[in-house]
Amino acid sequence: MTERPLRRDAERNRQRLLETARELMARDGLRVPYEEIARAAGSGMGTLYRRFPDRQDLVDALFAEHVDAVVALAQQACRSDDPWSGLTWFMERQFELEAGNRALGELLRGDQQGTARLAQGCARIAELAAQLIERAVGAGQLPPGVTSDDLEAVHLMVGAVMDASRQQDPDRWRRALAVALAGLRHADLQPDGEPIRSA
Repeated sequence: MTERPLRRDAERNRQRLLETARELMARDGLRVPYEEIARAAGSGMGTLYRRFPDRQDLVDALFAEHVDAVVALAQQACRSDDPWSGLTWFMERQFELEAGNRALGELLRGDQQGTARLAQGCARIAELAAQLIERAVGAGQLPPGVTSDDLEAVHLMVGAVMDASRQQDPDRWRRALAVALAGLRHADLQPDGEPIRSA
């Protein structure tokens, strides 16, 4: 007779831990200590470790759907009739998600703390981003030398601006993105991505 209420209590404890971890990681990033999560949730460390013995399991539970949402954005961008508009739209939407969730930004910029499921999602985003670049190059909207590695560099640079200005000027990343994309569009690059040097 007592088994079912205990299960409900366990699920409530799990959800409280997840909600607390989600809030703290969105604000402070992936490396929030377990001790801080347990304390903020009003739970013991033993309970947290029983529910999520590995941090990767916790990160998966929190962010798998977020990564899937970014995949869906990239897929939608690839269907845009105008490749450049699709590319810029995707970057803006992705950074808007990252602006509201520091941990998601860290995941998408290469801090792989999740399990294989998250890694596969991030790999799929990278594949779609490469398609976005290829479409824009093919349409003459980006120089031939631009590659998906250059878009990754834009992601890292704008992400660094976002993290550095998150408290003082949380929208500064928008200007940084506009500057970075303008530079990408007019970059004079060789096919291997290196800048062309004048004699």
